[in-house]
Amino acid sequence: MLKVDEINVYYGNIQALKGVSLEINQGEIVTLIGANGAGKSTLLKAISGLLKPKQGEIMYLNQSIAGKPAQTIVKQGISHVPEGRRVFANMTVEENLELGAFLRNDKDGIRQDFEKVYELFPRLLERRKQLSGTLSGGEQQMLAMGRALMARPRLLLLDEPSMGLSPLLVKTIFRIIEEINETGTTILLVEQNANMALSIADRAYVIETGRVVLSGTADELNASDQVRMAYLGGH
Repeated sequence: MLKVDEINVYYGNIQALKGVSLEINQGEIVTLIGANGAGKSTLLKAISGLLKPKQGEIMYLNQSIAGKPAQTIVKQGISHVPEGRRVFANMTVEENLELGAFLRNDKDGIRQDFEKVYELFPRLLERRKQLSGTLSGGEQQMLAMGRALMARPRLLLLDEPSMGLSPLLVKTIFRIIEEINETGTTILLVEQNANMALSIADRAYVIETGRVVLSGTADELNASDQVRMAYLGGH
């Protein structure tokens, strides 16, 4: 579904991604594991059109999307939930969700997707007239995910969905990620909580200082001493 081939991405003179390649098949949950600053968020931004690779290719459904404008990429079926949630604080929950569907004009479909989002996140239904800035961190994360789903993506990019949330809420968010995947949405997940990420992923890539250093099935990486020592708190 998605093929990233040898991309290099720079911030000014600093090279953030160094020849990164990965593949995602339809229906998978693929996770990126790595320390802060390894380049995980940069990779998501390059895929979603927020950053332009200097070299390399990004193919989505056999079409090149490298360097295309972000709104074109959303239209093609890729939604990005950025790190830190980024909800529009002075707009209501409902208005935030409406914005997620701004490239669509199929009223019936949009109405159905509102219902789906409220089914996945009952808390948002209770809060739908509330200003987003007054929501808790967990509710804002649910809203950011719900807003991305309103674009009806085929591929969902999630950047640190559990950041700053209580352990109980983290479990809830991960259960919902699995539910979203079960309805047919492919997911690329960046997550500090490597244990949780590997528990729901099909496959994983480990990124260190802008390079992919390991990849395999979630089970393989779970069993790897190198991964356990570095990311899973094991010995």
